[in-house]
Amino acid sequence: MNWKKMIQGTGALMLSAAILLTSSIEIGEATKAGNAIRYFMQNPEAKGSSTPYGNNKAAGHYVQADDAKIYYEVYGKGKPLFVFHGGGVGTPYEMGQMIDNLRKDYQVIVVSTRGHGRSEIGHSKLTYEQKANDMLAVMKEVTNEPAILLGFSDGAYTAYKVASMYPNRVERVIAIGAGTLKAGFFSGEMKVEDLAKIDAAFIEQQKRIMPEPERYQEFCDSYMNFWSKMEVGEDFLQTIQCPVLLIAGDEDDHAPLVTMVEAKQYIPQASLCIVPKAWHTAFLDNFDVTWAAIEQFLQTDMSQLTGSKKVDYNRK
Repeated sequence: MNWKKMIQGTGALMLSAAILLTSSIEIGEATKAGNAIRYFMQNPEAKGSSTPYGNNKAAGHYVQADDAKIYYEVYGKGKPLFVFHGGGVGTPYEMGQMIDNLRKDYQVIVVSTRGHGRSEIGHSKLTYEQKANDMLAVMKEVTNEPAILLGFSDGAYTAYKVASMYPNRVERVIAIGAGTLKAGFFSGEMKVEDLAKIDAAFIEQQKRIMPEPERYQEFCDSYMNFWSKMEVGEDFLQTIQCPVLLIAGDEDDHAPLVTMVEAKQYIPQASLCIVPKAWHTAFLDNFDVTWAAIEQFLQTDMSQLTGSKKVDYNRK
């Protein structure tokens, strides 16, 4: 069974942050604490982090952002680093292995996007300006200094928007699976009942976590309507002035490589890492390569993060 095609056939998970079949961290404390969590389509043999990111009340906080309360968790000490998960069926927990590593050296702030997990949906129209302002509200609550942003898919586009709108708030950005985008590339419906047919346990989990589970389908409709009209091009990407590390799997069909190359060309201080034998969830399909790129980028002094040389296309 081609599980990727099956999921795409629902028209629902175009920005899924959790088509995950591999991971290596054993579940321990989360299960013992009775607040175990899973990511979407988690294989029984694939174990997530021992910390239930996104469902860990002991580390959880809320901040009011316009008409919604946004949920976030804080781990570790050091320079602030914000993690923005993917959209649709995305959860902070899918990025657990990266967070486990990051919290050893950074203060890691794990944010649940509006409408995802414990964050409220609100009633205003979904836009990227709104997403950026949600994140800014969290950032203001935690720190006054420029922060590092790490985003995946929908979360990476949010990181771009924050960096563009509030450049003084962002030191550097790591963006996984987010290239140029044309309106209509992501389209279709995202039906909760269809998602439940694929992973009933995950959907029931999300309903238990959500503040307003009765609005789940309403949010899915709004989310896909928003994404079907999204465009990300040269004019916008050129406004991102901070250093950016772009990461993409070589088999990513949500952010195809040509879109990542274009983004690298348009963002003034961008570098690009292509992860071999990896899909949209490159950080799970090939964690070692993904983490090596992230670690080097984080450890490099800002004065050295000038981006890769812009090379002209070999075309007439």
